[in-house]
Amino acid sequence: MRASKLYAPTLREVPAEAEIPSHQLMLRAGFIRKAAGGVYTYLPLAWRTLRKIEQIIREEMDAAGGQEIAMPIMQPSELWKESGRWEVFGEEMFKLKDRHGREFCLGPTHEEIITDLVRNEVRSYKQLPLLLYQIQNKYRDEIRPRFGLMRGREFIMKDLYSFDKDEAGLDISYKKMYDAYTKIFSRCGLVFRPVEADSGAIGGSNTHEFTALAQTGESEIAVCTKCDYAANVEKAESTVLYPEDETELPLEKKATPNTKTIETVIEYLQLPIEKSIKAVAFQDEKDKLICVFVRGDHEVNEVKVQNAVGAISLRMADKEAILAAGGVPGFMSPIGLRKGTVVIVDATVMEMKNACCGANEVDMHYINANPKRDFGEVLVKDVRLMQKGDACPHCGAPVQITRGIEIGQVFKLGIKYSSALRATFLDENGREKPLIMGCYGIGVSRTMAAAIEQYHDENGIIWPRAIAPYEVALVPVNAKNEAQMKLAEKIYAGLQQAGIEVLLDDRKERAGVKFKDADLIGYPVRVTIGPKAVEEDKIEVKVRKTGELVYFTEENYEEGIKALLAKL
Repeated sequence: MRASKLYAPTLREVPAEAEIPSHQLMLRAGFIRKAAGGVYTYLPLAWRTLRKIEQIIREEMDAAGGQEIAMPIMQPSELWKESGRWEVFGEEMFKLKDRHGREFCLGPTHEEIITDLVRNEVRSYKQLPLLLYQIQNKYRDEIRPRFGLMRGREFIMKDLYSFDKDEAGLDISYKKMYDAYTKIFSRCGLVFRPVEADSGAIGGSNTHEFTALAQTGESEIAVCTKCDYAANVEKAESTVLYPEDETELPLEKKATPNTKTIETVIEYLQLPIEKSIKAVAFQDEKDKLICVFVRGDHEVNEVKVQNAVGAISLRMADKEAILAAGGVPGFMSPIGLRKGTVVIVDATVMEMKNACCGANEVDMHYINANPKRDFGEVLVKDVRLMQKGDACPHCGAPVQITRGIEIGQVFKLGIKYSSALRATFLDENGREKPLIMGCYGIGVSRTMAAAIEQYHDENGIIWPRAIAPYEVALVPVNAKNEAQMKLAEKIYAGLQQAGIEVLLDDRKERAGVKFKDADLIGYPVRVTIGPKAVEEDKIEVKVRKTGELVYFTEENYEEGIKALLAKL
């Protein structure tokens, strides 16, 4: 490819709308252009990188026994209603009607479609296991699209679905995909961790997220400092913290004027924050009130709360709902709430001694509250977010909290969809059984963005070789110089013949402009053809990642560049 023909409009200024490096650099380097909020056009450079990521995915999916298919983006509502997810999926689903009034959605995921396909074709255990996948656009009506390709309304995804006759078969399929994902992200050059995660709207019994480590990531990850335990903080199992034993004192009510926050309460009562109990009230999609209590220095984990009560969604509770349950905003505790109110108390709180909590009266708190004695009948669950320094649930060592970008996830679905959609097969004894399913997704466009988040500097992108749009940028210093252009054309042809993906920057621009664009776009290797190359047979080669400069001759440049690329 010649740069004079390449459609890659670069920008010198950082677009105001772009908040994180990948979004900024993809706009500046001419990879994407915004069509609408969360919807982007991929320009030629981006498309080349995406195709490379897809090819790596295809190779590993095929090697693991996957077969590629293409399913419809537009899906009939009947299947989603049959699975029970038409209303459950929520407002993220794009819904539409055809001219006859029939309801459809734009596929946010494809569990229903694939289960319907297989239930109509698979009859016997002899047809199992079966692994089917596709690479396709997905659509989700994000309430706040942001961060470019990280959280968009339209994105490219690979989704594979496994069908097995039993749990043992599912374990094998899951392990195959887990291993394949490890190979895929390693081949893409990413630094990543598989972490335990919550299954969310997809459902299922077991799941891991593959997370690219990056400080700009939306996911928080708890990582053990000793063993290999790692989990999304939404999923991380918080161990129960036990206080020192002490004699239980009588419950006492105290006036605490103008103390609606934990900080003001403990300051007024002169108590350590570990002696306080924090209240957070939610309402679910059916407006049911859910009152949650954690230690004052802990935070509520909303995902754990959702799972504890089987809620589809949560929002902060209205003042009216709290008052109707006998509570008082800012002064809540389980003591005095009306019967029938859903009360969840974190397991650590239940072990507290002589603690401070609300009295469900304005400007009043209890001291010497002992939850096991005073809270009555409550639901005791782990509902707090894991924090830095908490004990690892596997080995007890302290955990660290880091950030990352979810680039893939693997789920054990079990019979969640096959049971709802009556997808069955006949086993070896002729008995009808539900298919055992798994699903496995990779965010293709997210993977591209995650690579940029991990590999960039103040000058631009630094692509891993495997997914770079071109491996080499060939830059004649002066395109008007006949000798330089003649040598550049010769090297251009030689590199192409050697199977190296090369872009010749034949534009009649200043050398500085070409160098800046090469760094901005992030070609792994830059070859410069200037006076030294023509007059001294010294062809300058620069490695983008390290800044290393190497000189080759006309005789050995091909072998030299191949050797450099092999190290990247």
